[in-house]
Amino acid sequence: MSDDDITTTKLGVEPGERFASLRRPLGVVSFGMNQIVMAPGERNRIHRHTGQEEVYVVLEGTLTLVIEGEPHDYAKGELVRLAPNVRRQIVNRHREPLSLIALGGFIDREHGGRDGEAFADWAQTEPGTPQTVPAPEDLSPSELIG
Repeated sequence: MSDDDITTTKLGVEPGERFASLRRPLGVVSFGMNQIVMAPGERNRIHRHTGQEEVYVVLEGTLTLVIEGEPHDYAKGELVRLAPNVRRQIVNRHREPLSLIALGGFIDREHGGRDGEAFADWAQTEPGTPQTVPAPEDLSPSELIG
């Protein structure tokens, strides 16, 4: 066994950030793994993947996953899997912080990094990239639940 056979890291997103790659510090090459932490009212881009399925594992709070424009809530301890071409948006519409793990992988090849396509709104049919589509405005306090 070599030093590369076992790697470790810790959960933790830097202050002011929502996203932490767990794949890179662990040296994982076959799938993506990220921690996402969101304050009440925060939401991420509408996105889908061209060849990668994703699984979200809710660690804390309640994940509102908007799937093709329809919101679905998942509580702490729940997992949800989405096929590649399904558009989704991660939203924290609750008054408690949200923490989750996002896992993504390809069946037929090594994980090659991001293949996401992003959308500015649900009516948009032609995607951009997560780098070119700005993050949406956060929810106002009046839109929060609980």
